[in-house]
Amino acid sequence: MKPNDLLVEKIFAAADAMNEEMITRRRDLHKYAEPGWTEFRTAALVAGELTRLGYAVEAGAAVVKREAMMGVPDAGRLEKEMERAIAEGADPAWVEKMAGGLTGVTGTLKCAGEGPVVALRFDMDALDLTESQEAGHEPAEKGFASIHDWGMHACGHDGHTTIGLAVAKILAGLKEELKGTIKLIFQPAEEGVRGACAMVEAGVVDDADYLLGAHLGMKLPRTGAIAAHIYGMLATTKYDAKFTGVPAHAGVAPEQGRNALLAAACATLNLHAISRHSGGTSRINVGKLVAGSGRNVIGDKALLQLETRGISTEVNEYVAAEAKRIIKAAADMYGVKVEISQAGGAAGAENSAALADALTVHARELGIFNEIVEEPIDFGGSEDCSYFMQRVQNNGGQAVYLNIGAKLAAGHHDAHFTFDEAALPLAVKVIATSAAGLLTGEIKA
Repeated sequence: MKPNDLLVEKIFAAADAMNEEMITRRRDLHKYAEPGWTEFRTAALVAGELTRLGYAVEAGAAVVKREAMMGVPDAGRLEKEMERAIAEGADPAWVEKMAGGLTGVTGTLKCAGEGPVVALRFDMDALDLTESQEAGHEPAEKGFASIHDWGMHACGHDGHTTIGLAVAKILAGLKEELKGTIKLIFQPAEEGVRGACAMVEAGVVDDADYLLGAHLGMKLPRTGAIAAHIYGMLATTKYDAKFTGVPAHAGVAPEQGRNALLAAACATLNLHAISRHSGGTSRINVGKLVAGSGRNVIGDKALLQLETRGISTEVNEYVAAEAKRIIKAAADMYGVKVEISQAGGAAGAENSAALADALTVHARELGIFNEIVEEPIDFGGSEDCSYFMQRVQNNGGQAVYLNIGAKLAAGHHDAHFTFDEAALPLAVKVIATSAAGLLTGEIKA
């Protein structure tokens, strides 16, 4: 038996033995769902478990660059969520390290010999969504629906965190048989693509030779499927534009006002008229416009929330620059002030072809998947794992984002969402064996 065969056998046995443990953990995380930058309980649990397993753990300012954080709740909300997390069982010492929303965690494990640095990235956050309590919704029926009416795991990140901790446990038990370094990255605030940039800017993957990310469901809503060839991960930028004008009586003295409502409306129409780019696919969307204060008052305030996307970082930057120009021009036209802040963003990314090829072959050899998707899948959206991928690739390494199939009860970001928990051990097996193969050199890319 080849060394890698023996490792695979050990990893499979360990994953199978952890099945009930994984289900219990996933349901606990689902019940205590925490949206971006408020994952104090989740991150403290992760940090504590990684420490117990023997990883060198860093959290807070050591792995999250405060200046690069986007879309962060206000200080009052963060303080309240820290207190709430502690009341729900979080270790106060870890929570304190994460004050200000610095809820990123990394765990590093040095193996027996010299070898590559393999980084594995898992996201932890929930959505700002109220979970369904309807009959037939599995989490509600089985008692693990979110107890927070302002947060729900409607995208499977509870599963991703569970997978990450299971992989951590398995690889820690095999460290004497592996070479190189394992680096586990537990990322906050993926929703709204807000969190990865701050961890990348803190340098957490600057030493990585390989980076693997993964998502349950998505383009493969069927358990037992897997794809390593993903393209079309769109670069994106999220903006909030706050217009401030001058109120006035709409009948008595309209000329004394400065209409922020009309400025925002003008900007909205012209944003959707931005020219396309020869470099490829682009998108623009104003998703929310709130303006005015009363029927007979010249609208003195408006909030416009928009996003841009592009097939590449270059295309997205073009659309984003045009968007800012148009917003400022609309404000000037109506004589109002505007403040534009970035609420999120992600780079464009493509899987490293050689590594994707190698992992496709590896997944087939494992014999646990009933569908190996070889043709490239168009991701068609944005995911800020792209920042990690881009940094590793720019440094000469390779990166792949896997799509691991899971049957879904409803689409992602739906209040009725949940996934087939049978996908958990499949994901753990393929990620743990992939990491082990890269560390031992059995998987070559």
